[in-house]
Amino acid sequence: QVQLIESGGGLVQAGGSLRLSCAASGRTFTNYIMGWFRQAPGKEREFVAAIGRSGANTYYADSVKGRFTISRDNAKNTVYLQMSSLKPEDTAVYYCAADSGYVIRDSVGYDYWGQGTQVTVSS
Repeated sequence: QVQLIESGGGLVQAGGSLRLSCAASGRTFTNYIMGWFRQAPGKEREFVAAIGRSGANTYYADSVKGRFTISRDNAKNTVYLQMSSLKPEDTAVYYCAADSGYVIRDSVGYDYWGQGTQVTVSS
C-alpha cells in the first residue's frame, strides 16, 4: 500500500506560478513511476505529467509542455509539479498517482492515488 498526500494548491492569478508537492509513504518510492493528473468540473480526468523511477525521464501533456516541470526527490519520497505561466484553463483538482508498471499517460494504469488538491487560476 502507498499513501499519497498532495499539498500546494490554491488560488493564483493568470500568469502566476504554484508548486504542488506529493509526499509518499508506505512501499519503496523508487518502485513507482509518479504522475500528476487533473480533473476540471464536468470533464474527465486527464494526464498532466509523469516522471520515471530515477527521475531521468519525464513526460508531459502537450497542453502543459514548456510551462510545467515535474521532478522527484527520492530521498524525501516526494514528487513535485512546478507550474508556471498558469492559465484559467489549468483550473482543476490535481491528483498525484503512483504506477508500478509502465503506463505513463493512462490513469487506469496507476495503482495509488492521492486525495487531490484544488488549483484555481483567475483571469
